[in-house]
Amino acid sequence: MTRWEQTTSKLLQVLRLETIRSKLLAFAVLASLIPSVSTGWLSYVQNKRALTEKSGQELQNAGSQAARELDLWIKERLYDLRVFASSYEVSENLARLPLGSGTPVRSQVQGRLSDYLNSVRERFQDYEELLVLDPQGQVVASSSKSHGTIYLAAGWQDDIQNDRPVVGVPHWDDSLNKPVMVVAVPIRRTDGPLLGALSARLSLERADNILRRFAPGDSGQVYLIGANANVITSAQASSGTVMAQRLAKEALDRLSATEGAAVEYQNYDGNEVVGTLNSIPGLGWSVVAEIPSTEAFRQVNRLRNLTILMVLALLVGVGLIAWLLGLLIVRPLTRLAQGAAEVATGSLAVDLPEVGGGEVGDLTRVFNNMVDRLRESREELERLSTLDGLTGLANRRHLLSRLALESSRAKRGHHSFAVLMVDVDNFKAYNDSYGHLAGDEVLVRLAEIMRECCREVDCAARYGGEEFLVLLTETGMEGAVEVAERVRARLASETFAGGRITLSVGVASYPEFGESPEAVIMSADVALYQAKHLGRDRVVMASLNKVED
Repeated sequence: MTRWEQTTSKLLQVLRLETIRSKLLAFAVLASLIPSVSTGWLSYVQNKRALTEKSGQELQNAGSQAARELDLWIKERLYDLRVFASSYEVSENLARLPLGSGTPVRSQVQGRLSDYLNSVRERFQDYEELLVLDPQGQVVASSSKSHGTIYLAAGWQDDIQNDRPVVGVPHWDDSLNKPVMVVAVPIRRTDGPLLGALSARLSLERADNILRRFAPGDSGQVYLIGANANVITSAQASSGTVMAQRLAKEALDRLSATEGAAVEYQNYDGNEVVGTLNSIPGLGWSVVAEIPSTEAFRQVNRLRNLTILMVLALLVGVGLIAWLLGLLIVRPLTRLAQGAAEVATGSLAVDLPEVGGGEVGDLTRVFNNMVDRLRESREELERLSTLDGLTGLANRRHLLSRLALESSRAKRGHHSFAVLMVDVDNFKAYNDSYGHLAGDEVLVRLAEIMRECCREVDCAARYGGEEFLVLLTETGMEGAVEVAERVRARLASETFAGGRITLSVGVASYPEFGESPEAVIMSADVALYQAKHLGRDRVVMASLNKVED
């Protein structure tokens, strides 16, 4: 050992820095104090400008995000209205409405329209009221028994005639005790003529919630203003008094001149604030996000004091480094224990970070590999739970689940789907004569033929015993019958141990033969029994006069 090394060793002993933990502690103290003290003054000088820019960026982010969400929300509501207006219930009933008032036919049509509007209103809570208007603006039907006054902007009929949505003036509704806005879209027949307009009294409470989400801090606020700088709604409070407020022209000009940038001005309450403005295209509205000026500039002094406190806190904080070092050492082991506990409860969503190397790192990698294999095994089991063990087709539970999803999709998209109910003719007798292995061979071959004859988007399943059910998505009766005949003919051309095997098939489609999956299956089942009755080895389409309500 050299003399320098001996001197250094003695010095470390005097300072009680023999251990690695104490050496790391001393290094942490020096590494924290030297740069913090040297940069403290420079940080203080730059704080004011940096914080001003930061506040402006935060306000701009809050305002722009709120503006985007409000714009998207309005567009979604108008899109929903267009979807409702294009409904067969609206256009056809409105087209059948007699011109004279008070007739029984008119009352029936109005009743059907009101029922449809009520059903839509119950599912979409943003609409306080839905109304059907004729081209002159008279209310034909409403989701409310006593509808209020409809505030539509002048020239709304020209917008409706030109297939443009109408956005009314926001106002405070005393009866609802909330801000509302009337919007409307045209109602046209499929051949083009204008029948009227579907109008909605749209609650602006959702706008309040959107603004509230993006309010900058406890003391800041976000509010919505109209084209005339009138306040539409605010994140802090919404009332008729607030909607009567108006931003001063000088303040609006300053905000508009530097849209998106922070400026200082006096808001509608007369308070000095720092804020930004973000416009909403197409509506003439703008979102204003602001915080009090005192709050914005208070941060400068606060950060100055905070810099001093940080230096002092570092001296205290490094005292915890020894404890943190111990924590860092045992943390990988703690993660492993927690991961093992999660796996023991059945959760396989565990992926531990492989931090560092050594024995603990190797153990972590082995643990992750084990969890990956368990996860793959579970996924394989879940896949097998949806299949029939003999044929490899979907099982009955999976098929019914697919049918429910396809029914919902068909209702939304207004398209059809078809169901084939397939039964092997005289299968029990075949089984009794040639044995179950021969019967299984028939079922397996039939499953292969179904897979070959169906598309990937279709779903063929073993429904029970020798019965099979096939779901043909976006397929009408004609296409379904063609697939059924193809399957029947393919199997009939096969030769088995017992000779030729035939099929009886019942075909039904949605929505002609039922508004629910169960009703369509029942229609196909009735058609199947009719095929059996007519001599088997045939495809029979469902008949409306065979389906009971």
